[in-house]
Amino acid sequence: MLNIGWFSTGRDEAALQLLQAVQDKIRSSDINGKISFVFSNREPGEAQESDLFFELVRSYNIPLVCLSHKKFKTDGEEKGWRIKYDREVNKRIEPFAPDLCVLAGYMLIVSEELCQKYDMINLHPAPPCGPTGSWQEVIWMLIQNKADTAGAMMHLVTPELDRGQVVSYCLFSIKGAPFAEHWCNDDKEMLFRLIRQHELAREFPLIILTLQSLSRGEVSIKYRKVIDAQGNLISGYNISDKIDEEVKKNLR
Repeated sequence: MLNIGWFSTGRDEAALQLLQAVQDKIRSSDINGKISFVFSNREPGEAQESDLFFELVRSYNIPLVCLSHKKFKTDGEEKGWRIKYDREVNKRIEPFAPDLCVLAGYMLIVSEELCQKYDMINLHPAPPCGPTGSWQEVIWMLIQNKADTAGAMMHLVTPELDRGQVVSYCLFSIKGAPFAEHWCNDDKEMLFRLIRQHELAREFPLIILTLQSLSRGEVSIKYRKVIDAQGNLISGYNISDKIDEEVKKNLR
């Protein structure tokens, strides 16, 4: 059984919906694992959105660990506060001994010390070796480069932003229908909206199917490397076909 640590700021409805979706899959045994704790860099009372998220966590009887980063982010310590903060985070989550930590809408950059101690995965809305940056920056770069393919990936968290070892990924063409006419018309705004729609529809399935695959041993993380069920090193587990099936109904 995969012992999962869940990191989320809990800042919006998407954070709440994702936790619900994963917990539903755990309860139905589609994911052979459990969320042993939820960690947030906010504390109760800081924001209404995160308070609603905390209520959901408690309803599942999952231990909730909170530590506001605002207590550490002080003037004059712009570089050092993150290390001090993550050391305190580690003290609080270490007893849970997670096999894997999932960053799910966690709005802090993790320090090198913490991401080297735990296998931590994060979603990035671009194909492997694709653009880095925010989802908006990624899409505009794809359009600027007239890319054939978009996608998303789950990767190991490292000090180098969005460049950790790829764990899993999905790809989809942005050249055929319904994109082709907008490339012809050079309608960048419509291309932006369409690419985002198709990428966003794949985010939840990618996270869920990645956890499912890890919990079933279809793919594993060992010594910061990704291996398949036969023990071979791979450069990421391609689950595009599975995800395409999951999202068809959402894009009709």
